[in-house]
Amino acid sequence: MALNQALSAVILVTCVACYYNSTHCDFVFDDISAIKENRDLRPHTPLSNLFFNDFWGTPMHKEQSHKSYRPLCVLTFRLNYLFGQLEPLGYHLVNVLLHSIVCLMYFRMCSMFLPDLASFVAAMLFAVHPIHTEAVTGVVGRAETLSSVFFLAAFLFYSKATKNKKCTEWKHLTLSVVSIATAMLCKEQGITVAGVCATYELFVIQKIKLEDMRQFLKSAMTAKSSYHLPKSNAATKRLLLLFLTTLLLLLGRLQIMGSQLPVFTRFDNPASVAPSPSRQLTYHYLISVNLWLLLFPCSLCCDWTMGTIPIVDSLLDPRNLSTLASYMFLLLMIGTAFVTENRHQSVVLLMSTSLLVLPFIPASNLFFPVGFVVAERVLYMPSMGFCMLIGYGWQILRCKVGKKLAWSLACLLIVSHGAKTYLRNWDWENEYTIFMSGLRVNQRNAKLFNNVGHALESQGKFLEALQFFKTAVSVQEDDVGAYINVGRTYNHLKMYKEAEEAYLKAKSLLPKAKPGESYQARIAPNHLNVFLNLANLISKNHTRLEEADMLYRQAISMRADYTQAYINRGDILIKLNRTKEAQEVYERALLYDSNNPDIYYNLGVVFLEQGKASQALAYLDKALEIDPDHEQALLNSAIVLQEFGRPEFRKTARERLLKLLVKDKSNERVHFNLGMLAMDDKDIEEAEHWFRRAVHLKADFRSALFNLALLLADDMRPLEAAPFLNQLVKYHPDHVKGLILLGDIYINNIKDLDAAENCYKRILELEPDNIQGLHNLCVVHVERGKLLEAQSCLEEAHHLAPEEDYIIKHLTIVQNRISKLNLNEDIAEPKEKSKVVSNKSVDENEKKTQPVVSKDTEKQRYSSRVVNTEPMFVKNLDSTQEYPNLTIEGEVGGPSKDNSSRRTDEDDPSSGMS
Repeated sequence: MALNQALSAVILVTCVACYYNSTHCDFVFDDISAIKENRDLRPHTPLSNLFFNDFWGTPMHKEQSHKSYRPLCVLTFRLNYLFGQLEPLGYHLVNVLLHSIVCLMYFRMCSMFLPDLASFVAAMLFAVHPIHTEAVTGVVGRAETLSSVFFLAAFLFYSKATKNKKCTEWKHLTLSVVSIATAMLCKEQGITVAGVCATYELFVIQKIKLEDMRQFLKSAMTAKSSYHLPKSNAATKRLLLLFLTTLLLLLGRLQIMGSQLPVFTRFDNPASVAPSPSRQLTYHYLISVNLWLLLFPCSLCCDWTMGTIPIVDSLLDPRNLSTLASYMFLLLMIGTAFVTENRHQSVVLLMSTSLLVLPFIPASNLFFPVGFVVAERVLYMPSMGFCMLIGYGWQILRCKVGKKLAWSLACLLIVSHGAKTYLRNWDWENEYTIFMSGLRVNQRNAKLFNNVGHALESQGKFLEALQFFKTAVSVQEDDVGAYINVGRTYNHLKMYKEAEEAYLKAKSLLPKAKPGESYQARIAPNHLNVFLNLANLISKNHTRLEEADMLYRQAISMRADYTQAYINRGDILIKLNRTKEAQEVYERALLYDSNNPDIYYNLGVVFLEQGKASQALAYLDKALEIDPDHEQALLNSAIVLQEFGRPEFRKTARERLLKLLVKDKSNERVHFNLGMLAMDDKDIEEAEHWFRRAVHLKADFRSALFNLALLLADDMRPLEAAPFLNQLVKYHPDHVKGLILLGDIYINNIKDLDAAENCYKRILELEPDNIQGLHNLCVVHVERGKLLEAQSCLEEAHHLAPEEDYIIKHLTIVQNRISKLNLNEDIAEPKEKSKVVSNKSVDENEKKTQPVVSKDTEKQRYSSRVVNTEPMFVKNLDSTQEYPNLTIEGEVGGPSKDNSSRRTDEDDPSSGMS
């Protein structure tokens, strides 16, 4: 007992030593889709969704679902998110803990068939085997480790239930059945433990031999029922329960899948679309590849899809020899187990073979195609049988050759494997390192080149990324995703002509429609992104909006449930001022995805465009009900609430903005709108604080610069306002009202008439009919004493705006001065100076909502005033409150499993994506 505890402690320490560096790794590869982009992890998502959606958060009934049903594994991710949000450390710690538990349980199971020291060697090899790095270091590998916990628990409980051959421990058998179901709900492979338990019952407990099986078959063929297998009624009941449990679980699984297999493309698994006999020869050859990875885990790769393993085209292919060798090895193991007189050897060989073969069957492609060629993570369970064989072989070596040599070889194997595992963990540090490690051993997989390109693209290294994308095209010339990536990168580099050509090439590679055959069953959903990317590119030219709309309609015709196409088409319709059609498009999208917060958000945008703020707020609130962290809905609903002008609404608006601030302290728009709320509350000090923070975060933030300057000027601090106005006109030389306010300060405070004159002349260059600018230029002439020029200037202003009384008044004053000058050479000081005027009304055009999702979108309003010699605070004179539409502004495609990337436009951080 003490020895077992000591050995268990060594195994535990070894697990931690091998995998502690994995806690420094980020989310990579499939982790992005399963963790970062999976809404089922968020606390606001109903818990029941886990039991209706697949591993990636896609509803099981949808055609694009991978049909991987693992709700209990997703539940553990959700718990991780609850305690640590998207901090990778917590997820990796749980994975290491689960692997450690599996190793200890595996040691206990091996002890049922091997001596303690041999079990220890097997467990140590299992703990350090490099093939497990994908299952342990990759976060999504938790499906393997968690399922293995219940896999082993089911077997251990079953072994306890069979201690008495003639009597069943029903408590333990019930726990075993529950564990089988739980293992399956963690990952599909878990159900294979039922076969392992059946093997244990028949050949270990009931001691069925080859002769018994012959007698049973002979009896069955002669229609005589005198010979029963097994011989015990208790065993028959146990096996019957195992069979019924397995059958019910499989039927339930088929029901959840909708009796529909997932759809995979030839890029995921080329052999699945190869003709016979190439398909069968390749599938059987893959068995030898997996055995080789267990035996020599040297050339490990995170992705074995596409052209990694060429198709076995004929019987003359020399690789068929390795297939024969693999089957001969397995047959030799089974044959030896049945013919040997050594009972212990027979048991070990049968159990290790069942552990090696049965868990691998669901991933073997032999009964149904899977979405990969080889996946190292699926060897986690089968490696239990392999390691048990090694432990048994070590025991034979120890007895026949000697302890010293046996221990030396065991230590060499464990240390070398442990070192390989430790170093392999660093490959999973980030997306660039993991995909580059794959390219070091695999140059035939275009997907690896694509994903290295995505990693570089995310770092802004577009030229380097472009080279990898082009290499992917050369490796796999018909890879639609590679051309999409090339086009997107050209778009980043502002090489729009080349980008369009790449997208058109990708579009030409899509499968052509065939009469009577569902198109969507023959195309990868992510490949339809070419329509979105091409449409987004050409929609930058407003004369091609109709052409972009046609592309979106074409994408929808190919896949009716393609919600992203609906979302982007709605944006185009809004730009075309067809808001009613946009509303209908979004409402149709809800038929296919009623829990998509982005669609509700866009409907809110549509109603804002229609001037229906109350209805817009209802849809924005609905988006927040589904996703309380929806950033665009939080920001824009806060702005709408702010615009209602009611104090109770301002409180809710402030709460939403502060929530956004916690999520992202660098969002200058949040700071700005908090400043606007403070202005509503007449809290000048707080408003100044928020505006200064916004300007600090974005030096060219137009509205923050103007409103801060306005606030300072109205607070009798015009000299503090002047630098911000100069900064404003530096970045935005067309900001007319900023120029008017700056000219006012130059005249009344700084006394720099030349600078003021330049401001007003700049205004007239931009807007020749701007009455305020022209009038204030007239005032500069008055201040200079150039009365004749002032008279001419005011007459022009009066001609442009004959109804303005202040112009008539000031023109009369100047004419009177000129008359006095003509009558008397001694000119006295004028009794009344002209005043620089201000327009005290709100410019309704400035308040109007601007076009949705444009490059200059800023979701805020500006408060402004024009020049006035008497300080007066007038709000909303430069108010442009905008509500950007949620759409893909730019590109689709990226580093996750489907080669799709999601990004927002840097010039418009407020633009969203679904």
